[in-house]
Amino acid sequence: MEASTTIFSSLMCSSRTTRLITFSFVTFSFLCLANANGSPTQQESCNMYQGKWLYDSSYPLYNSSACPFIRNDFNCLKYGRPDRLYLKYRWQPTNCQLPRFDAEQLLKTLKGKKLMFIGDSISLNQWQSLVCMLHAAVPTSRIIKQHLYNHSIPAVTFKDYNVSVMLFHTLYLVDVDEETIGRVLKMNSIRHGDLWKNLDVLIFNTWHWWHRRGQKQQWQYVEVDGKISKDIDRMTAFRMALTTWAKWVDSDVDANRTRVIFQGISPSHYNGAGWNEPGVRNCSRQMTPFMGPVHPTGLTHAVDVVKDVIRSIKKPVYLLDITSLSQLRKDAHPSSYNAFHGMDCTHWCVAGLPDTWNLLLYAALVK
Repeated sequence: MEASTTIFSSLMCSSRTTRLITFSFVTFSFLCLANANGSPTQQESCNMYQGKWLYDSSYPLYNSSACPFIRNDFNCLKYGRPDRLYLKYRWQPTNCQLPRFDAEQLLKTLKGKKLMFIGDSISLNQWQSLVCMLHAAVPTSRIIKQHLYNHSIPAVTFKDYNVSVMLFHTLYLVDVDEETIGRVLKMNSIRHGDLWKNLDVLIFNTWHWWHRRGQKQQWQYVEVDGKISKDIDRMTAFRMALTTWAKWVDSDVDANRTRVIFQGISPSHYNGAGWNEPGVRNCSRQMTPFMGPVHPTGLTHAVDVVKDVIRSIKKPVYLLDITSLSQLRKDAHPSSYNAFHGMDCTHWCVAGLPDTWNLLLYAALVK
């Protein structure tokens, strides 16, 4: 782990370019960071995020009915999804191979470490997928599920390896405080950073809640540089919050100890025009991926904001660039097959697409 951390953190890249960095163990797309020490000497090669979905009869990677960690919102088979085809697709990069998941190797690599997903329910989606993937490989290992820090942080610890996989729930990364006037979104404050910075691997995510209004909006006022207002342009706010997070990474994270990863924007599927079915308003009865290779509606502007902000960070930050490959998976949402029987085309079935996100995470973490 220490050696691979050194490799990861020693890459020095131009602030204006996106490089494809070749590691000794795997090649993947790395969004480079500003650094005064120069640019990488490794040969540019394959982008793990460009490719297509292929049918693979060996999938899924685990039996979801045997995993005790899946939230009912994501447990599609338990709640009656009749088809299984969505479980049978494997992501194939265009010019290279995504390594086969080896849970025991990952646990050995992370031995003695703490990994934390930090974000909203999309982070929960990926966290549950990863603990299921690990549990399936070592089901007889001593596994403890706990709620730490006043029962606010769920954690699954694989005791034989002393590896903890944790989840910190935050909608915006920046703080929301209850004050006399109401709930205030604090654009310049990340109070929980003191907890995060002491861990070994941090996987951040935010976007899902930024555009919500009305009763679904989780704040009533916004504070920027000490000034309070009732509202703010949401994309501007998103960029401000990520910039606050970026400054925190540069000021507080010890790159020799802690790897920082940002989970890219997870798309939803409520508009059939995005897969050449105008008039369709949700993902119901979608059973196969869109076979692109490019999703016709393109990427949300939020993706550009994420990449712009990450380029500004001086310390190493890896972008888990899941947006494009996930846009193709209109078939992989719970739709109505969940505990509340509502139409959900935002989250993802477990087992399912988040397993591929974790294969890409695995590629980034394991030598």
